[in-house]
Amino acid sequence: MWGQKRKQKEQEKRQEYNNPSKETPILRKQTVKELIAPSGIDVSNIDHIEIISSMKRYARTFFVSTLPRMATFPELFRDMYMFGDTNTSIFINPVSEAKSQNELNRVINELETERIVAADRGNINRQSTITQKRFETEQLRDEIAAGFNKLYEASVITTLFAYSLDELDKMTRLLSTEMSKSLVGIKTAWAMQEDAFKSNLPLMENKIGKTHVFDRRSMATVFPFTSSEVGHETGVPIGFNKQTGLPILFDNFHPSLTNYNMVIFAKSGAGKSVTMKTLISRSYTLMGIESLALDAEGEYSIVAESLGGINVVLSPNSKTVINLFDIEIEVVKDEITGRERSVINVENKVEDVTQALITMARGSTRSQEVNELTKQIIAETVSEEYQARGINSNPASLYETADNVKDINLLGRKKKLMPTIGSWYKRLEQKAKVNDNPDYKFHYSYLLKVMKQYIREFDGQMAYFDGQSTFELLDGAPFINLDISQLEERFARPLAQQILLSWIWEKYVKKNSEDRAKAKKKRVLVDEAWMLLPYAEAVDFLNTMARRARKRNVSLAIISQRFQDFYEKPEAQAVLTSSDTKLFLAQDKSEIEYLKEVFKLSEGESNFLITCFRGEGILKVGTDTAIIQIQPTQKEFEFVETNLNNLVKKRKKLEM
Repeated sequence: MWGQKRKQKEQEKRQEYNNPSKETPILRKQTVKELIAPSGIDVSNIDHIEIISSMKRYARTFFVSTLPRMATFPELFRDMYMFGDTNTSIFINPVSEAKSQNELNRVINELETERIVAADRGNINRQSTITQKRFETEQLRDEIAAGFNKLYEASVITTLFAYSLDELDKMTRLLSTEMSKSLVGIKTAWAMQEDAFKSNLPLMENKIGKTHVFDRRSMATVFPFTSSEVGHETGVPIGFNKQTGLPILFDNFHPSLTNYNMVIFAKSGAGKSVTMKTLISRSYTLMGIESLALDAEGEYSIVAESLGGINVVLSPNSKTVINLFDIEIEVVKDEITGRERSVINVENKVEDVTQALITMARGSTRSQEVNELTKQIIAETVSEEYQARGINSNPASLYETADNVKDINLLGRKKKLMPTIGSWYKRLEQKAKVNDNPDYKFHYSYLLKVMKQYIREFDGQMAYFDGQSTFELLDGAPFINLDISQLEERFARPLAQQILLSWIWEKYVKKNSEDRAKAKKKRVLVDEAWMLLPYAEAVDFLNTMARRARKRNVSLAIISQRFQDFYEKPEAQAVLTSSDTKLFLAQDKSEIEYLKEVFKLSEGESNFLITCFRGEGILKVGTDTAIIQIQPTQKEFEFVETNLNNLVKKRKKLEM
């Protein structure tokens, strides 16, 4: 009997399938809830839940446990609202006036009892504190009675999401630290994760009931009318804001910035070079900003090739010569008339050359034999070199009559040959011979001995700065790379940095007009700037350049992995204060305390910089701060990659 019924039902189903009626749908439509719901949620853990979908996610829900005595807008919950991948819900329920009055009267009576006990015990401090609390409570009660104020019960719940449990734990500690800055305490909804998670869904149902009492003024501070967005309406995309997920547009030359300089500090491998290469390439492509790099590690040559720029290698074996005596005409703006005029600032150039020669004379040992008398001899000899060639403040003094038509430039003039270290050394020899002042005798003798290594006539080992410059910095080049990575690191490379900075100022920066409407936007990048710091004259020139760059519409970018060197040299910190943009990528634990002290970083920011991944960091633009994730495109990675292992793999793929 049961077998016949089963066969009958199966036959009815087959008929219904072959001849469907209008009442029987073939496909059942899914609801919106079913479409957006994950495959499953595991709530078996007591301190987090697992959301199972195409990519597993972890979530941990918190509630606000403690609040400060006084709340300030927008500081109260700003760090919670702007913290990464979080959802926050606030349940606000008004308290009736009758209940408010009863509760406040009860509190006043309790405080009065405590005050009397404290007075009997002679505890004056305790008595004073309770008296103040009672006064504030009575004031609040009277305001509510008069209709000027009101009480509310509020519950604040937030859920933090991550793609791994380790990351969730790390972000939990960071969130707790960030909230502690505003004296807000948060607790994990221990053993209540399911109810807490449901409370934070848009279902208008508070299942955990952890509430705090606010008055009308303090209640207003919880509303999220703040933003941690950093960037400008114009600019180039340099990364994403990890707190909001929005792209960050950065304009190095935005009018809101007090100066255009920037500093980047990070430990080795954190992404300093990748960041700068990305910024250089996008800045030129999208905004036409020309850049010049003083490349200490040989990492930017591929960028020059990719952008169609110029790559110059300075080494003991190269034929490239940089003449530190080169001087150029600069266009200055008259402060009274506002008109531009061309001048030659010989005095400043004499000082710059003197500073470089002093660094050379001190050598890698930073000899103490060089003093003010030595500097005076050097400065007088440098000044005489320019005077001997008739070079003064008149721009026409840079040119002479040309005997050969080939030597004449477009304006029908021939530029004079500049003084060199070699010609300066010969003049020094002549002055030493006729010197009859015993105070100068030792210093002449010292200079003639130590400066031989820079003179080509004596086959000096560092004679690559002796002679007329073998090339000019072409105006309009998208990117110029001066590669000094093949020079000896301990002294030759820092010396080259100082000399080239002076040369770059003459050839690259001073050519820009002081009129912003006419001036091009240019960037000068100094890689591994910590190498300069042991040399006082080099630091002084770097500071001067940082202060004067804005006037020429130039951005000076300082990159370094050793911030401690800047910290220990107070005179070098002027470079940092002259930089409105600061980017901190992953830091070593040994460096973070110095950064924290100088840049007033919070505990949360400091901890983040120790634990963040490659390409992540904190960007400070003026007074604004954001957590940034820098992500070059796949095409950009072809020329911004600096990891040698990855480069070898790419070459092998190309060879195959």
